[in-house]
Amino acid sequence: MNLRYSRVCLHEFGYQLPPVELSSTTIEERLGPLYERLKLPAGRLELMTGIAARRLWQPGTRPSAGAAAAGAAAIARAGIDVAELECLLFTSVSRDMMEPATAAFVHRALGLPPDCLLFDISNACLGFLDGMVMLANMLEMGQVRAGLVVAGETAENLIDSTLAHLLADTTLTRKTIKPLFASLTIGSGAVALVMSRSDCRDTGHYLRGGACRANTAHNDLCQGGQNAEQGTLMSTDSEQLLEKGIETAAACWRSFQTALGWDKGAIDRFFCHQVGKAHAQMLFETLQLDPARNFETLPTLGNVGSVSAPITMALGIEQGALVPGQRAAILGIGSGINALMLGIDW
Repeated sequence: MNLRYSRVCLHEFGYQLPPVELSSTTIEERLGPLYERLKLPAGRLELMTGIAARRLWQPGTRPSAGAAAAGAAAIARAGIDVAELECLLFTSVSRDMMEPATAAFVHRALGLPPDCLLFDISNACLGFLDGMVMLANMLEMGQVRAGLVVAGETAENLIDSTLAHLLADTTLTRKTIKPLFASLTIGSGAVALVMSRSDCRDTGHYLRGGACRANTAHNDLCQGGQNAEQGTLMSTDSEQLLEKGIETAAACWRSFQTALGWDKGAIDRFFCHQVGKAHAQMLFETLQLDPARNFETLPTLGNVGSVSAPITMALGIEQGALVPGQRAAILGIGSGINALMLGIDW
């Protein structure tokens, strides 16, 4: 797939950090009976993942609420009138409901125009990056002049259901709890990005293109869903997902470099989908990239699904980790397995 752009501008991000902080220590305290029964050492969760805490919304917060708040912040920072936004893409794993599209609730909350094209995109943790590609394609072709990509992840049900299951099932062993523990790395958050054609609003920040890679022979390594009895649960083969995910990322990285003609030394900053510290370490070792150029929010936000990579970039820009004139790459890996990497001249 040819992902090359010459007319696509990025504006400032908007984001929302949920108000409730849930530490890994608190999670382990709640799992006290399980830890005692299986003789698990305290501090195991943070040691394994590198995640000290993750953020959660107040009970009852819908994905659209966080996404709309992030969208409003992005629109304000871009200095653009809502009437100019001709496309809205909602890209989270989390949704308000099966029907209508969660984008419809965000559209209403933001007061976007009636001729604004809107729909949901779902692709696990790559949703937001896919949304950037879909909007970029429309901008490049001249179908729209400006649009908005949003995501709002809500991890509360997954964490609560996982904790309840771990405590209720007394047949679980050290081996059989492994597929469930990855769910305890997940956090909530919201992010948004305004994008436009350069001949409409030239920000000096350009999406240049990227590459994608699918490896769906391994789509059974991370699967989740809901049921009436157990709520939201996810099963993850973390070791195999790590191995096959890095393998897929390596193939995608080669295509990325070929597509854009970029040498790794010319990229000033990397922003990645964040799973755990072992994942980040192996990714940078395999791709032979400088880990000092990787900006992380993993210790304080955890894995925020589709929000993870873009909110990390948003915070990196805010903290001066990426400044105008520098070059960045967003490295995305999602269950499926899929990889998507995007190149940006900031």
